[in-house]
Amino acid sequence: DGSTMITYTADSHVLYGELYFRPAKSYPEGAMVDIYDWDTGKYLGKIKQARKTYSVVGNMNEHQLAIGETTFGGKKELVNPEGIMDYGSLIYTTLQRAKTAREAIKIMGELVAEYGYHSSGESYSISDPHEVWIMEMIGKGPGNKGAVWVALRIPDGYISGHANQARITTFPLNDADNCIYSSDVISFARSKGYFNGKDEDFSFSDIYAPVDFGGARYCEARVWAMLNRVTSGMGKYLDYAKGHNLKNRMPLWVKADKKLSVHDVMELMRDVYQGTELDMTKDVGAGPFGCGIRWRPMEWTVDGVDYLNERATLTQQTGFSFVTQSRSWLPDPIGGVNWFGVDDTWFTIYSPIYCGITKVPESFAEGNGSMMEYSETAAFWVFNQLSNFAYTRWDLLSPEIRKVQHNIETGYIAELQQIDKKAQELYKKSPKKAVSYITD
Repeated sequence: DGSTMITYTADSHVLYGELYFRPAKSYPEGAMVDIYDWDTGKYLGKIKQARKTYSVVGNMNEHQLAIGETTFGGKKELVNPEGIMDYGSLIYTTLQRAKTAREAIKIMGELVAEYGYHSSGESYSISDPHEVWIMEMIGKGPGNKGAVWVALRIPDGYISGHANQARITTFPLNDADNCIYSSDVISFARSKGYFNGKDEDFSFSDIYAPVDFGGARYCEARVWAMLNRVTSGMGKYLDYAKGHNLKNRMPLWVKADKKLSVHDVMELMRDVYQGTELDMTKDVGAGPFGCGIRWRPMEWTVDGVDYLNERATLTQQTGFSFVTQSRSWLPDPIGGVNWFGVDDTWFTIYSPIYCGITKVPESFAEGNGSMMEYSETAAFWVFNQLSNFAYTRWDLLSPEIRKVQHNIETGYIAELQQIDKKAQELYKKSPKKAVSYITD
């Protein structure tokens, strides 16, 4: 329908699923803001506060700008523990300051240059109503404050993905409309002795985060599974996805065989390699009830032979996930929808949260329960109970739950069209009343 869409799963055994909300604010000249590591809560330092910040709901701001990420690690010596901006703080700070994807890329580059980058290598998905970009970044190591990075615009009608493995290889050096990069992304690699070829042959992933067996089988395989569901011909990359032929790398993006609805994209997040030879509901680990999830560890050894479980997009340790939808033909507060879900993607229901709302629903609100505090009104605990029960009889319960899920989600999509229409009419008369309406 002309939307731009990105997806994200925040996966961690101890991450509680809740919807972060930061209202728009004005600050005095010289105000500072404390930065805490998003993963650990550790205090990292202070940075200058913007004079005016935008409202942010989850990973989407009031201008329909959305940012997601994935950690690829890369060369360990390039982590700078003295840096102030970790990847999470970089996302949420940028969402408070940028209106467009290009502006976000600029601000992210400036923040790490001024304050240093604290995290290991990261891939970012960055979308606004008109464009979607993939950006990959890695630090410069102790004593080197900034980071090196490259960002590429995904062409209209195409789909890309990243899952804990750097994916940008070579990139155009003179195409500012479609490629932006740090001025030293190549020269820094030369100074470290990582690269000595021609500039046009420089590959970000091969230099800063080379793919190995685990990078292919546990990470790139998830991207392969998604692309395999939307475009024909991905079978030729199965040997790469399985980690057997690391030279047979997949393209960064592919053209979808047919246009995808927002519900199609939700379904892409529900993947256990079904319909492929890696199908997790069919192997011995699925047990008698064909369960599609696996507990850790992923690797083990018996009688000197190494074994593994697949790593799928669906995982039981998801805190929250989303599909964001930015729609250029609608006013910003109405145009941006954060389809938000908690706990695993297979059993969750993606609920539509307009980017312009001024209050978060109680069931998703921060502080309503935690990983160690049960709350019967918290969506995370409701879905967590449901999914943990369903894992025990996957083949019997999953089809029943998925029917209800499908009915509710498609019902939301239909209902949203009516709410959009009324909100637009209100917006023409009073943007404030329209925002109040979509919040309610």
